[in-house]
Amino acid sequence: MNLTTKAKPQHAPMDQFKVHNNWLMVNGVSLERVKLRAGQTPFYAYDRSVISHKIAQLRQYMPQSLKLHYAMKANPMPAVVSFLNSQVDGIDVASGNELLVALNSGIAGHQISFAGPGKQSQELTMAIASSVTINVESFNELSNIARISDATGISAKVAVRVNPDFELKSSGMKMGGGPQQFGIDAEQVPKALLQIEALGLDYQGLHIFSGSQNLNQHAIMQTHRQIFELASRLQRSTNLELLTLNIGGGLGIPYFPGEMPLDIAPIGQALAELIDNLQAAHPNVEVAMELGRYIVGEAGIYVCEVVDIKESRGTRFAIVNGGLHHHLSASGNFGQVIRKNYPVAIGNKMISKKQSSDIAQNNTRLDQSVSQEKVSAEQLYPVQIVGPLCTPLDLLADKYELPAVEIGDLVVVYQSGAYGFTASPRDFLSHPQPVELLI
Repeated sequence: MNLTTKAKPQHAPMDQFKVHNNWLMVNGVSLERVKLRAGQTPFYAYDRSVISHKIAQLRQYMPQSLKLHYAMKANPMPAVVSFLNSQVDGIDVASGNELLVALNSGIAGHQISFAGPGKQSQELTMAIASSVTINVESFNELSNIARISDATGISAKVAVRVNPDFELKSSGMKMGGGPQQFGIDAEQVPKALLQIEALGLDYQGLHIFSGSQNLNQHAIMQTHRQIFELASRLQRSTNLELLTLNIGGGLGIPYFPGEMPLDIAPIGQALAELIDNLQAAHPNVEVAMELGRYIVGEAGIYVCEVVDIKESRGTRFAIVNGGLHHHLSASGNFGQVIRKNYPVAIGNKMISKKQSSDIAQNNTRLDQSVSQEKVSAEQLYPVQIVGPLCTPLDLLADKYELPAVEIGDLVVVYQSGAYGFTASPRDFLSHPQPVELLI
């Protein structure tokens, strides 16, 4: 009998967290102790050491002259922002409330930029009064900024957010090229620069961002070249001095089977040359990379508890006290066309890498020639991890192979440090809220 089968794609190793005595560790603290600290399940836990390691990697591989900014929308937990403000060169906010959190963290207003369409007059006033750089998204917004600046007597610092005439290929989410609610179309930017000069606003530079969650280093490098070329071309249309160029972020992290971590070393090497060439023409320009998910995404886990086990027509269900309402993206964002699993583990039944490899090999053989009754205690079993909501979309893991799941086990969803807690409909069906901890 030919037992050769095509191997299923695997998740990238989640080795940013250590294991001790079969318990997952978060910055040296066992998940058992973290649960006691939280006072409940479900909860989100963020590991300070993983965040700091990510920043250190960026400092190692990116050019020294590149400024690292934190895109706060990824995780606006005040403790996380305060922890990061001494490790990054700036923070990008997307609302007045985020601006308050950033300022309360102790970072100076001139180190903050404010992006996003539809900024309210109150938010613009807050930004102007705080010396924040406003990334202008439309001509109406530009007029509103000038009006508020005149009314308050405070000079407004502005940069033009550009909707480029290209997109970041292979992106999880495209935010440039074609018609967009984001930014001013590249072909209209010269007109915007003329208005900024005529209005006497404090021009800082350009913000050019075209996509996010990208794991293709070649696509990122190509887009960086296009960004720098576009910035140089646009600056030739004005006498205003270019002081900042925000190239956005877009660096992705592996979420799904078959995805591998991004190699940032060649990206940094290519950026160094691009920055040198730009600074030769614009000696005072600072180039910033604005990252959110890449800095905090891998540092976070979402943890919920198994409260019931049931069998239904040959399928095993583990019902947990969390789900879609706490972690929308892990559930599939309310029914995405092709749903894929985030990496998941049982935090109190962790196994070593060798055990995991051995089990994977055994699974291939057992699937073909051995009955379920002969499986060892360390065998992995397919299970549906579902939440308490009255919808079949409340699914955290689909046919996921895990150690035998029991009531009281702690289900861990990795890669949960970004767009988790605040990006989820936590009031949906009025279940209890999760808590957040920075460990």
